[in-house]
Order: sequence, then structure tokens, then C-alpha cells
Amino acid sequence: MALVECIPNFSEGRRQPVIDAIVSAIASAPVDVLDASSDVDHNRTVVTFVGEPEAVAEAAFRGIEVATREIDLTQHAGVHPRVGAADVVPFVPLRDYSVTECVALVRNLGQRVGESLSVPVFLYEEAAVHQDRRDLSYIRRGGYEGLGERIGLPEWQPDYGPSQLGTAGAAVIGVRKILIAFNAYLDTTDVQIAQAIAYKIRASGGGLPFVKAIGVMVGGVAQVSMNVVDFQQTSLYTAMRELRAAAALFGVQITRTELIGLIPQAALLDYALESLQLPLTTRSQVLEARLGSVTGDYRPLEFE
Repeated sequence: MALVECIPNFSEGRRQPVIDAIVSAIASAPVDVLDASSDVDHNRTVVTFVGEPEAVAEAAFRGIEVATREIDLTQHAGVHPRVGAADVVPFVPLRDYSVTECVALVRNLGQRVGESLSVPVFLYEEAAVHQDRRDLSYIRRGGYEGLGERIGLPEWQPDYGPSQLGTAGAAVIGVRKILIAFNAYLDTTDVQIAQAIAYKIRASGGGLPFVKAIGVMVGGVAQVSMNVVDFQQTSLYTAMRELRAAAALFGVQITRTELIGLIPQAALLDYALESLQLPLTTRSQVLEARLGSVTGDYRPLEFE
């Protein structure tokens, strides 16, 4: 059975009835909702769901439809960059479904959103039609307000939908690899330190490849918000090592971290192996994996 994951980010993290309505709309399609994570300061909710391709596309449309109706970007405030109510809607092919097939699915969804909901749609990453729009941060530069100034220009015509922003803004829809999103809190209230650390470690600042990062204030504390967009190329261990080193340069420490959404087991296992200085081939020595291979029944062991 083909299996696709979708991880839409909605620009609402404060009004629980709106969040519930979006999640309920998604769950009304034949998909499995795995996680929903909201943050008040970011004013953002990330939903993770999986299913067969067409069902996932339908669930995404239903979520976008509710967000378009309930979220007004002209009244929205939060520390996270955003251009739309359904800000970014990434699809990840997981099993028995190619990137090419997923791109076709996403483009059909984009056309439906643009035509049925009158929302401008920009395609990104593997689904991008315009290669200069592959990168999400390029599309989202300047946020809702910045995109509103550009969208009338010939080179900024959306891939689908109208060439002006309404109160729901635009939707950025695409196909990408599994991404790991996590935040690190610092023992400082100086957001400029967080911004400097983020610049130092992210790829666009000359830091780590496949790492994106911004510095923001959350709950009165400086936070570095990170995305590792390819954990097989830049591991979590490497990202955290460089983050700690950069923090030390500015005389601060990481007090805690948090995961946004879900994470592949392999990323955590690789982190453990690197920190223990064990070769990655040690994966084959994991007891549960070995038991699963011989019994055909992989499951975690329970320890009292």
C-alpha cells in the first residue's frame, strides 16, 4: 500500500476551537492523524497525518479549507515567519510511492486550492515549477506583508489561484524529504544572541549544510528554532554539537530543547551511536531489530 505523510503548518496556535476544527476536518478523511503540536508564541500548529495518497490530499484540502475560513492574517501575530493561514503544506512519500507521483498529486491539490478556495498557491521543493522558488524561505521572505507587495509582479505570479492576497494569504505546497524540526532554549533574554547563533550555524550563513535556523523570543526567553532538512547529510549530533559550540562563543548555554512534530527513529539512533562513538553499522546489533528480523514481529521491548 502506498503511504504518504503530510505535515501542514497552520498560522494558529492560540485559539483552541480553531485548532480543533482544523484537526477535525483533516481527521474526517480516511487518514491517521499522528500528532498535532501548537505553540502560543509562534502562533502556529503543526499537524502530522498519513494515509494513502488521494486520501492524504483530500485531508489536506479539508484542513486548508477550514484554515482559510477561520484565520485572518491581517490580525495574526507570532514570532514565526508566515505567508498564509495554511502557511506551508509539505508532502513526504514514505512507502511504495515515488517523488514523481507525489509531485503530480501535490500539483493537482495546488490547482484545486487555487481554484476552489481562491488562495494563491506557490509550489516548492520537488514540486516547484519555478526553480528559483524551490526554497521555502525565499517564498516566505518578508512574510505575509512582503509577499503582498511582490505578488503583483510578473515574476511573482502564483502557480495557481489569484494574483492578490486575501486575509488567508497564500499556501506554499510541496514535496520534500523528512525534516526534523526542533527548538533550543537559551539561558538569556537577548534575542540578538539567538539570532547570531542561528546565523552562524545555518547553511545560508555559511554554517552547516541542510540546516535552517532563526532566533526568536518565546515565553520571554531567547530560542533558536531549527530545521534539519536532511538528517542523513547533516546528523542531529552534528547539528547539536555546532549549536552548543556557537552558544558557548556567545557566553550562553542551552537549557532545554523541544521537538516539533515527529522524528524518524533512525535519526535518534544515529545520534546515540555518534555520541557513543560507535560505528553506524552498530544499528544491526539493536536487539529489537534483530528480533524483528527473525520473528517478523518488530515491537519495542518492555522493561520493568
